[in-house]
Amino acid sequence: MSIQAYQRAATRAENPREIEYRVFGVVTAALVKARETGRADLGALAHALQENRRLWRILAADCADPANAQSEAMRARIISLALFVDRYSGEVLRDGADMEPLIDINRSMMEGLSGR
Repeated sequence: MSIQAYQRAATRAENPREIEYRVFGVVTAALVKARETGRADLGALAHALQENRRLWRILAADCADPANAQSEAMRARIISLALFVDRYSGEVLRDGADMEPLIDINRSMMEGLSGR
């Protein structure tokens, strides 16, 4: 089975919440690994931060759509978090700020998505 066929099958079998959870898991794992290696592997750090920013930008764009089923208040909170993630990621890359807040936010999102 080709990778594309596998991905199509996985997408059909998962609901949107499960997909979001899985994506957060992959991105958060990359952040954790980048935190462990630190600035010794600046490329991996930049890539992990960029993927996290990309995830949050997608979420913010989705929440900006009036057709989004979430409440207006929830959408506003997610957009606010996306703005924080974008700004703070720059501080991590530029100033060496601690990555823990980004990891904590993602883990909290994962808990919410899992229903815990």
